[in-house]
Amino acid sequence: MSWLTKTGDNALLSLSKKTGGPSYIFAFLGNPGSRYAVTRHNAGFIAGAALVKRLGLGKPGKKFKSETYLIKIGGKSVLLLFPQTFMNLSGEAVAAAAKFYKLPPENIVAVCDESLLDIGVIRLRQSGGHGGQNGMRSIIERLGTEDFPRIRIGVGKKPVPEMDIADWVLSPFRGQELADIERVAAVCADCVTEIVHSGLMSAMNKYSNRNLLDGQ
Repeated sequence: MSWLTKTGDNALLSLSKKTGGPSYIFAFLGNPGSRYAVTRHNAGFIAGAALVKRLGLGKPGKKFKSETYLIKIGGKSVLLLFPQTFMNLSGEAVAAAAKFYKLPPENIVAVCDESLLDIGVIRLRQSGGHGGQNGMRSIIERLGTEDFPRIRIGVGKKPVPEMDIADWVLSPFRGQELADIERVAAVCADCVTEIVHSGLMSAMNKYSNRNLLDGQ
């Protein structure tokens, strides 16, 4: 992810080549390339980037048609996965990683955009349909199940109902929107650590369906 800057404190998490197989995979969804870097569809990438940036991690590995980081959170190995397949084929990367590490669906967390939620709101779910999000559709098809957790990041609703949804999600965040989504991304990084430390339900109680920008 060459567009990321390296910065931050790795006191909570550390990159290690000796972490072994991961207990969790967090799949941050988006489209590769600078053209898409700050589009709404790349909210997943932006959230993952916030975590990478915070930790000051170096260059990613290349595996499973993805850019990857194998890290530790509270003693547990975690794989951060950034599929480079483009959104519609995200499932190829996620399923390959899941198969290689023999992880059950409940330990695979997808992080993606949600155009039915306002910017500032995220929604955590244990399972569910794709909701029209093509990356999620691809993951469901490749894993053969809907029973995996997801973090859906609000990117704002279409300004007019007749606007094509593809045009909307491929449009860039602008002005205050970009500042706001970066603040939300930082909270999503906290959400990742909460899931690993304390479980999905704890993270849901702390972060789901709340305006994360209130009081900030």
